[in-house]
Amino acid sequence: MLKQILGKLPKKSSKSDAPDSDGSNSGNNTIHLGTFTNSCNVVSTRLNVVKRMSSVIFPSNNTAGAEMVEPHVSFNDAPNTEKQNLFVSKLNLCCSVHDFSNFDKNCAEKDLKRQVLVELVDFVSSGSAKFTEPAIASTCKMCAANLFRDFPSKSRSYSSRGEAEDDEPMFDPAWSHLQLVYDLLFRFISYSSLDVKVAKRYLDDAFILKLLNLFDSEDPRERDCLKTILHRVYGKFMVHRPFIRKAVSNIIYRFVFETERHNGIAELLEIFGSVITGFAVPLKEEHKMFLWRALIPLHKPKSVGAYHQQLTYCVMQFVDKEPRLASTVVNGLLKYWPVTSSQKELMFLSELEELLEKINMAEFEKIMVPLFRRVACCLNSSHFQVAERAHFLWNNDEILNLIMHNRQVILPLVFPALHRNTQNHWNQAVLNLTQNVRKMFCEIDEELVLACQSKFEEENSKSIVVAERRRLTWERLETAAAFQPVACVVAC
Repeated sequence: MLKQILGKLPKKSSKSDAPDSDGSNSGNNTIHLGTFTNSCNVVSTRLNVVKRMSSVIFPSNNTAGAEMVEPHVSFNDAPNTEKQNLFVSKLNLCCSVHDFSNFDKNCAEKDLKRQVLVELVDFVSSGSAKFTEPAIASTCKMCAANLFRDFPSKSRSYSSRGEAEDDEPMFDPAWSHLQLVYDLLFRFISYSSLDVKVAKRYLDDAFILKLLNLFDSEDPRERDCLKTILHRVYGKFMVHRPFIRKAVSNIIYRFVFETERHNGIAELLEIFGSVITGFAVPLKEEHKMFLWRALIPLHKPKSVGAYHQQLTYCVMQFVDKEPRLASTVVNGLLKYWPVTSSQKELMFLSELEELLEKINMAEFEKIMVPLFRRVACCLNSSHFQVAERAHFLWNNDEILNLIMHNRQVILPLVFPALHRNTQNHWNQAVLNLTQNVRKMFCEIDEELVLACQSKFEEENSKSIVVAERRRLTWERLETAAAFQPVACVVAC
């Protein structure tokens, strides 16, 4: 039964298996083979397209395609179709870092890398570069490999003016390479056709944080480059602005309340001087907190002289935008007012004068009592420059107007200091300035000056009586102790 069923099935033709049986079958086979070949080509083409698309969307290796180009080839010698791959290849070549502590080591490799860096800078400057995603990734990788490093522990000490005691800046021996890397990074960030949305994936928060840590470099040239680059990053990558402000605040907190050692505070404040200028009015609470928690406490460290000019500019930008903050800043100055450093007192008095020029009458009245108590101490300072600087406040017309408008409160506070200066200050210039200030008050309100004079003499006589009574009391105690010594009981 089974054989009958199998016998009814059609048998396979043997002619189709013979390649040279006849012409008609050979033609059919050629047609079928051509169709199969075309189908394979179509499939292969589609696979190649899919492969290229997947390599762009999911770039497993950013150097794909660039490995085929020799990185030592000059851009001038490469065809235009290969220049982009050559660009990425040269970036990858520059990821190698050399030891510059020994100048005689790897000299050829160092010279070659410097030559390639110069070519990269020139290529980007010419506008021929295209910052595709692989190029952006390679650029950030190369900059990170060369720039991000740990600095040696700080051994330099600072004087009260904020200057290093050795007064000699320390220069990085690898600057011949670092300068070119910074130049390339700046041109990369400033590139007009740079896609910020793609670039921010690689120039992310971690990259910026490591960039901020480089501000602690002792090389002033490096800090100057970083200042320019960070300012450009802040302007171009708006998404990173809150993070940059927070990270800089953390650097300031650590400097003020923990280490009091950082080389780049002046540069960071210089950047924020222009940043604060762009703050919208009314100021956000976040921006005011930066003033209260970061800028005002920066008056505390001994090295304030290294960045006081930039700090004053930042503070004045806040006061210009919101004058009501002037009283808060003055109270902050009084909180951190130096007691033993005359150089810091001179800086504080200069900043105080700028603030009083901007303050309105209502805010001035809030702080005039504690302020002029401190000014009175400065008027009596044995350091003649501090005393002179305090007297110069009366030479400013705007401040003089505030003082004379509130002379009923201010003159009783400063009159004892003025009187003591006329009696026993050692510096003749200070004596002349004191007499000029008293003359101003006499010309405006002589009755008030006489009242303050009588009150001062009365209080002075009372203090003399109290001092004499205290002296006599101590004499009686000493006499009693001489005749009746106290027995010392030693417990065993």
